[in-house]
Amino acid sequence: MYANLEVPSSICCEKAILTEEQHMKISEVRRLLGPLSCKSSIYCSDPTISRYLRARNWNVKKATKMLKASLKWRSEYKPEEIQWDEVAHEAETGKLYCANYNDRHGRTVIVMRPCCQNSKTVKGQIRYLVYCMENAILNLSPDQESMIWLIDFKDFDMSNISLKATKETAHVLQEHYPERLGVAILYNAPKFFEPFWMVAKPFLETKTANKVKFVYSDDVNSKRIIESLFNMDQLESAFGGNNNVSFNITKYGETMKEDDKRMRCFWSGVDPTSRCCALFVDSKTSNSMMFI
Repeated sequence: MYANLEVPSSICCEKAILTEEQHMKISEVRRLLGPLSCKSSIYCSDPTISRYLRARNWNVKKATKMLKASLKWRSEYKPEEIQWDEVAHEAETGKLYCANYNDRHGRTVIVMRPCCQNSKTVKGQIRYLVYCMENAILNLSPDQESMIWLIDFKDFDMSNISLKATKETAHVLQEHYPERLGVAILYNAPKFFEPFWMVAKPFLETKTANKVKFVYSDDVNSKRIIESLFNMDQLESAFGGNNNVSFNITKYGETMKEDDKRMRCFWSGVDPTSRCCALFVDSKTSNSMMFI
């Protein structure tokens, strides 16, 4: 695994300029989708359709099929309606959370600590994963569409391994959040994780697997990878950074509740960064109180 330590070209995140042919394919997907509901219309932006096309190598038929499946999944699963209070118990140990800093390119950072796994069921684990993904997307910089995963293997052991959860996670992320992964850094993965990785890797598409980078604190190249991605004063010390602040569930919950309000604005067609968002949320809250 140490052969994977050089700073890879996949870390770069320059947004590609679409060709005229690619714009035409986006329009063709729109035509094939037909009339859409309000939320589906918001979801099916040009960047979103472009991600599905890239995930299927710009094959219009395959991309449309994939996108239709996601729209059906979203209409049934309703990921944008998951609220913090529903999943807060899953977050208590700090096993998965969105960091309060971005990488140098403005990409949201998701931190995972497998040793802190506390899910009672795979269903609950996946629901919290989806909540985190929706939140991470909400907090992306306007010129970014992918995110960084930092996976801390400290205190990891075989009891943390679940092939069923891994398969379900890979399915949800690849089928319903295509092209959202920028880089996944597996930090200090133990030697006994290698056989599991060889079993899990086939569940990932090749280009997704290529974005997974094994980084070790005792290797000089690791510092190059980390420093190329992060402001070291912001990065948590667990990953070699200078930030010693640890995960605080109370503060994190407060942030998530505010993001829940912004999420409601976004899916109602209101700019979540504007003052109108706060007014919109207040009006919705006042209206709901009338029926209590």
